[in-house]
Amino acid sequence: MEKFLKVTNAPVTGQLIAINGIKAVATANATATTVTIKYFDGTTTTVTTAAQVVHDVYTEILDAVATALATSWQKAYYEVVLPKAVTSILNA
Repeated sequence: MEKFLKVTNAPVTGQLIAINGIKAVATANATATTVTIKYFDGTTTTVTTAAQVVHDVYTEILDAVATALATSWQKAYYEVVLPKAVTSILNA
């Protein structure tokens, strides 16, 4: 079953981020404005926000992924509100 994070404070309301196939979640530093989610298929989702405070967006994404994977297979997405304003979510 495919699982997704549903980012409720994204510019496109309810934008989904795929959880299946995640290889790594990273951010450059504690105040970076981007968090990257890299997948085994070679694609990357970049979440751009206001500057983080002590990796808060990065940590929220990691926690949300873990929680989503622990939910029932019947729940395809897990809603998350990131702690900073989301400017964009781009998958390439």
